[in-house]
Amino acid sequence: MTWISLIVLGLILVFIVRQSAARVSQTPWWLLWLVLMLPAFFIAGWLLLLGNTPVPSGWLILIFVTSSVLYLVLLRRGQSFLPAAPPTPPPPPLTDNGKLLNQEEETQLQSCFPWGMYYLQQIEYRPQAVICRGQMRGDANQVYETVERNIAQRFGDRFLVMFQMGLSNKPFFALIPRDRLPQPQQLFRPGLSLGLLALTFLTTTVAGLALVAPDLTAAELRLNPSLLWQGLPYSLSLLLILGIHELGHFATAWYYGVKATLPYFIPLPFAMGTLGAFIQMRSPVPHRRALFDISIAGPIAGLIVTLPILVWGLQQSEVVQLPANASEQSLNPQVLSPRISILLALIAKAIFGATLKSNSALHLHPMAVAGVLGLVVTALNLMPVGQLDGGHIVHAIYGHRTGAVIGQVSRLLVLILSFIQPWLFVWALILFFMPAFDEPALNDVSELDNWRDALGLMALVLLLLIIFPVPAPLAALLLPTHPMP
Repeated sequence: MTWISLIVLGLILVFIVRQSAARVSQTPWWLLWLVLMLPAFFIAGWLLLLGNTPVPSGWLILIFVTSSVLYLVLLRRGQSFLPAAPPTPPPPPLTDNGKLLNQEEETQLQSCFPWGMYYLQQIEYRPQAVICRGQMRGDANQVYETVERNIAQRFGDRFLVMFQMGLSNKPFFALIPRDRLPQPQQLFRPGLSLGLLALTFLTTTVAGLALVAPDLTAAELRLNPSLLWQGLPYSLSLLLILGIHELGHFATAWYYGVKATLPYFIPLPFAMGTLGAFIQMRSPVPHRRALFDISIAGPIAGLIVTLPILVWGLQQSEVVQLPANASEQSLNPQVLSPRISILLALIAKAIFGATLKSNSALHLHPMAVAGVLGLVVTALNLMPVGQLDGGHIVHAIYGHRTGAVIGQVSRLLVLILSFIQPWLFVWALILFFMPAFDEPALNDVSELDNWRDALGLMALVLLLLIIFPVPAPLAALLLPTHPMP
């Protein structure tokens, strides 16, 4: 499992480095990748030399810090050698005076701001936008809707109107000409979506077969392809969980008029058979309420499907004794300790009752494996970082900048927790190099109502229940040393 995790980490970091860091630095992307992979190479070398001996936490922290510092140094050094870009000529002005608005249009713009709702004090012209600063005197949602409607009446669809929070916590409007926005990309690619789904169905079916018959060879499978049917319970369960999760995002996005792509599944020819699925939003989110609803719809929809699959799968699973050399923090479906997750332990206790003891483990049915992975996917998506669902949720609750700060802190906390929960280590590295900011909503000033705030906090509590191991006091109650009379 450790080797598979290291391979997955390497593939993901290749994508991240080539798509982000390499574009802003002359340092070869492969060198940056090698530096980021130093912790993985260290772990691999340790396993080759010392077998299953645990890697000391101090060494891991040292090599991780060394890798991070060296990565930043190489990145900045590559930036210092970038050739000076030739001056880009400004875009052709929309008016004779070189501004985006002429005097008459500026007067019309001023009339779009009712002084009793938003007292306009200053208009600034930027190469790509008109910035309107003033004092907000009304409800943020009503202010935005009124101003946006007034601008549409006077200027048609010429401008995209954004309402953002400034550095001094004073909201301002930004008017961006639509003809200077990036050209929209093709929205639906059904051939690509169906092709990836078919390929992921194949890889997850093979992965499910490996759970049922781990000793099956490729030659035996070629002689009897019908054996693949045994992998369907796992494959169909996992694809259903992932698909419903993404369809929750998709349906809510279209409800709010946000254009979104069809779900794209990511096949993986080993391990669990897939790296998950995702959709892409191709138009701005109108407000933070929509951002919240779109983001939380996926985890809720996925969890609604995950829980019955997990419960049924656990009912078909067996309680076995945890081997003395087995780790309680390992995601091993053959001997999975319920102490790896508070939520899993509570569900398993409700099903198995007094049968579960402190040295018990679960030999999981394939559908139970899919259910456990459904919990893992839900937890990883709820991480409050960047463009993950959890990052969007904290952005919607606390605002753009505060959400980014929470993301930075969360990265560090997940890294620390990974020394207790080793299965989180790969994800902790991915989070560290994931952008902390996500895209702001058009109206990024209006706050959420109380029930959405409460629902968002409940989602973060769910994240903690999934990723935290069972603490000793709770384990004494749920998993006693001897069966309860």
